[in-house]
Amino acid sequence: MPLTKLFSARSRYIVVATSLSAIALLPFKANAAEPFDKGPASPSADNVDERRYGPIRQKLSDWNVMVAGGAMYAPKYEGSDEYEVVPIPMVSATIGRFTISPGGLSVDVLEANGFKVSLKGGYDLGGGRKEKDSTHLKGLGNIDAGALVGGQISYEMGPVEFSASVDKTIGGSDGLQGVLGANVSHNYNNFIFAAGASATFADENYMQSYFGVTALQSARSGLPQYDAGAGLKRFDVEASVTYMATENWL
Repeated sequence: MPLTKLFSARSRYIVVATSLSAIALLPFKANAAEPFDKGPASPSADNVDERRYGPIRQKLSDWNVMVAGGAMYAPKYEGSDEYEVVPIPMVSATIGRFTISPGGLSVDVLEANGFKVSLKGGYDLGGGRKEKDSTHLKGLGNIDAGALVGGQISYEMGPVEFSASVDKTIGGSDGLQGVLGANVSHNYNNFIFAAGASATFADENYMQSYFGVTALQSARSGLPQYDAGAGLKRFDVEASVTYMATENWL
């Protein structure tokens, strides 16, 4: 398949097939009493010095940890018509305004009247591309993944949440991406129904790295040279159903 068709070069808009995933989740909260109530008989939990351990007990009670695993059926690389199954192990921990996950650290810096502003930094786990991933990429070289810094602002209005985010990749494509989206959720008994839609925009650096063909790449690959401009990269729709089996399992 010609790269111009694969990347929708004529329209300068990239259409990427959505991925499907099946994930089982195990969230749990640390119990502040557990580190002390289930220890050796001496010293007993009743004799714990609250002046020393009180703050620690309170902090442990604020932890919220989620462990999840599953699989995703998705394109081998962004824009590809070849698919593969990818395992998804996920672990995240939230304490107060801080959330730690494999992608990095997120901090809620402001939360008031339905508005929330967050800053994040970490590693672009989904970024990068290897030339060996497909014969279509022969002669185009590799794109390294890089560090990621960004921020998000969101507003909740009842069951609806609107959000806007910006992410800057440091290294690799050195690109900038922005996402505008909205989500709605509804609780019914033990079920949570949710749906959303979003549009992703990217600057020229990102688009040229992933979808353009430079003069050197053209000479190596035999593909026509193409300059990819900034604009709409992707439009996504999503839906989910969550069942709360117990307080800690969903």
